[in-house]
Amino acid sequence: MLKKIIKPVLLILVISLTSFTYFQFDKNQIIQDILMSVINQVHYSPLKVDDSFSENVYELYLKRLDLNKKFLLQEDVNVLSKYRRSIDDEINNGSFDFYKLSESIIKKRIQEKEDWSKEFLNKPFDYKVEEFYETDGEKSKYAITEAELKDEWRKMLKFQTIARLDEMLTNQEKAKEKKDTVFVEKSFDSLEVDARRKTLKANLDWFKRLNKISSKDRFSIYLNTITGLYDPHTEYFAPKEKKRFDQSMSGQFEGIGAKLQSKDGILKISEIIVGSPSFKQGELKAGDEIHKVAQGAAEPVDITNMEMDEAIDLIKGKKGTEVRLTVKKPDGSFKVIPIIRDVIEIEETYAKSAILDNKKKIGYIYLPMFYADFTRNGAHRSSADMRKELEKLKTAGVEGIIVDLRDNGGGSLQEVVEMVGLFIPKGPVVQVKDKYGKVSVMEDKNQSITWDGPLAIMINHGSASASEILAAAIQDYKRGVVVGTQSFGKGTVQSFYSLDPGLLPQFDSLKPLGEVKITNQKFYRINGGATQLKGVYPDVVLPDPYALIDLGEKELEHPMPWDEITKAVYAEYKTINYSKVKKNNADRIKNSAAFKIIEKQSKDLRKKKDDTKYNLHIDKYRAEQKQMREQIKKYDDLKNDIKGFTAELTIDDKERLKNDTTKLNREVKWTKNIQKDNYIFEVSNIINDLK
Repeated sequence: MLKKIIKPVLLILVISLTSFTYFQFDKNQIIQDILMSVINQVHYSPLKVDDSFSENVYELYLKRLDLNKKFLLQEDVNVLSKYRRSIDDEINNGSFDFYKLSESIIKKRIQEKEDWSKEFLNKPFDYKVEEFYETDGEKSKYAITEAELKDEWRKMLKFQTIARLDEMLTNQEKAKEKKDTVFVEKSFDSLEVDARRKTLKANLDWFKRLNKISSKDRFSIYLNTITGLYDPHTEYFAPKEKKRFDQSMSGQFEGIGAKLQSKDGILKISEIIVGSPSFKQGELKAGDEIHKVAQGAAEPVDITNMEMDEAIDLIKGKKGTEVRLTVKKPDGSFKVIPIIRDVIEIEETYAKSAILDNKKKIGYIYLPMFYADFTRNGAHRSSADMRKELEKLKTAGVEGIIVDLRDNGGGSLQEVVEMVGLFIPKGPVVQVKDKYGKVSVMEDKNQSITWDGPLAIMINHGSASASEILAAAIQDYKRGVVVGTQSFGKGTVQSFYSLDPGLLPQFDSLKPLGEVKITNQKFYRINGGATQLKGVYPDVVLPDPYALIDLGEKELEHPMPWDEITKAVYAEYKTINYSKVKKNNADRIKNSAAFKIIEKQSKDLRKKKDDTKYNLHIDKYRAEQKQMREQIKKYDDLKNDIKGFTAELTIDDKERLKNDTTKLNREVKWTKNIQKDNYIFEVSNIINDLK
C-alpha cells in the first residue's frame, strides 16, 4: 500500500547535521547513513541496531547471497561468520568490511561455476546411474569441499539436461503415435547432444546476467537485507528501480510504443501498439530488427548483443524527445527511422469488463491492480476506470456485478477508498494507525452510489493490501458477498522518502541517491481487526489448488504482528441472506465435477510440494514424469467451456477496438477464457442467488 508524501523538514535538518563527515565517505556510506537515519525516525516499529540485529542481517543476507547453496563453500561461510555480531558496529561506524568481503567471494565463486558448467556439459552424463538431486535449497547444506560442491553442480546440470531430454523424447513419442509425416525421428544420442547444448546456452545466459550484476546492484541487495529486518515491505530503491516502480504503478511509460523480443542477441519488433508514436510514424514494422539507437542527432549506439533491459532503456525516453533507430528490414536492407517519444499506456494493467450470460446478464470487472497517477503524467486512476466500467455495464442492463481481485497485489490507498465509495453511500472505509498510536479513519465522503445492485468480490491467496481493504469493507458493510480463498494478509502502509534532502548543497553532485519505501502505518478494517497476517476470510470459501499449502504474509521473513483497534461507526446492509447463499453454494460444489477435480489437485500439489528430490536415472525420472503428466491430464476438464455460460465484450469496447484487430482478438480471447473459468461461473451463480 503506497502513497506519496512530503518529506519532513525536521528529518532533512537532522540528517544534514552529520554531512560534514561525508568528505571521508564514499557514496555507499552516505546512502546507508541517510537510509538508516530515515528508517529509524519514520518506521512504524523501529529496531535497535545491536548484536541481535547484526545476527539477523547476517542470516538473511547469507540466504539472499546464495539461496540454493550452489556457490559458497562452508569455508566461505566460516570466513563471513566472523562478522555475525559486528555488522551493527559497521552500520554505526560507516564501514563495509563484511559487505565488501562477501562481494569479493561471490564474484570469485560465480566465475568458477561458469567454468564448471562448460566442463560438465562438454560430454554426455551417465544416465543409467541411480542418484538423486535435491531442488530445495532449504533442505541442502553448504558443501565442505570443492569436490563435494562440484558434484552438486554435476547433478544440477544433469537434472536440467534430463528434463529437456525427457521433453524431447516425449514429443517424439507423441509425434510417432500421431503418425506425423512432417516429423523426423532422431536417435537418443542426437537428442542428448541437443539437450546438453540447450542446457549450456541457458546456463551461459544465466552467468551472463550474473556477471552483469554491478556493485551498485549488489549494494542495493545488501541494503535491502537490512531494511528487510524491519518488515518485508520496507525497501531501498536505486533511482532506476524507483522509476520502473512508478511506471508499473501508473500503468504507463514514455517511449515509442513497440513490443520487443530478444533472440540470439538481436532485438526484434514483435508488435506495434496502435495509436503509439511508432504507429503514427509508420515506418517501423513487426519483424524489423533494431541494430543501433541514437538520441536525436547524437552518435548511434550499437545494441546487438546488449542486454535487453539496457537496450530498452536507450530506446525509452522523455515525451517529446527524438530517438533514431537503425533497423534491419526483413529483406536485409537497413533504414534509420526517427520517432518522437510519447506517453505509452500499458492497457494490460487497467480495469476491463465483460458481460456474462448465466440465466441473468451479469457484469464482470477484472482489476489487476489499484493503479494511480504516480508519474503525474495524467495516467489512469483505477477508481475512475472502475466507475467507467460500471457505467458501461449498467447501460448494458446487467443485473449484478462481479469484481475480480484475484492476484491483485494492491496499490494506492486513496484509490481503494474512492472505489469502495462507488458501492456505498458516504461512510468509513478503512482505519489507519501511525507509530504514535494515532488512528485516522479514511472515509468515502460522496453520497452518490454508482452501483447499488447485487455485488460479489472475488479474492484468492494473491489478493493483498488494497484488495483486502476493498474486500473487507464490502464484507463489513455486508454490501456484497466475498468469495474465494483467504487473502494474502498484508495490512501495512508504505510511503516513499527521497534520500536526496539528506545532503547539503555542496554534495549535490552525488544525487540522486534513490528512495526508500518505509512501513509507517498499519491499516485496520472498520470492524477493528487488522488484515495483517490474517487477511480476509471470504463469506463463501471455494476449493482451491493451493488450499493445503501455506501462503501469504505470514510465510515472509520478519512480518509485522496482527492486532486490533476500536471498531468504527458504520451501518450494515440487511439485504443479503448469507445462510441461503452458502447453502446453495455448498450444494453446487458437492455436485460439481470441476471442483471435485480441484480438491484432488490440491492434495496432489501438497504432496508434490514436499517431494523436492528427483531421481537422475533417466528411466526412473521419465517414469515419474509420465505419472505426473497423467495426473495433470485429469485436470484437462477444467479447460473446457462451461455449458450454458458465455462471456462477451461490451458494445462500447467492440466499437472502440474495431480498428485494432490485434487488440480486439486479444480481448475476445480473454472472454473465451472467462467461459472456462469455474470460479467465475460459480460466482455468477452466487449473483443469481442474490436479490
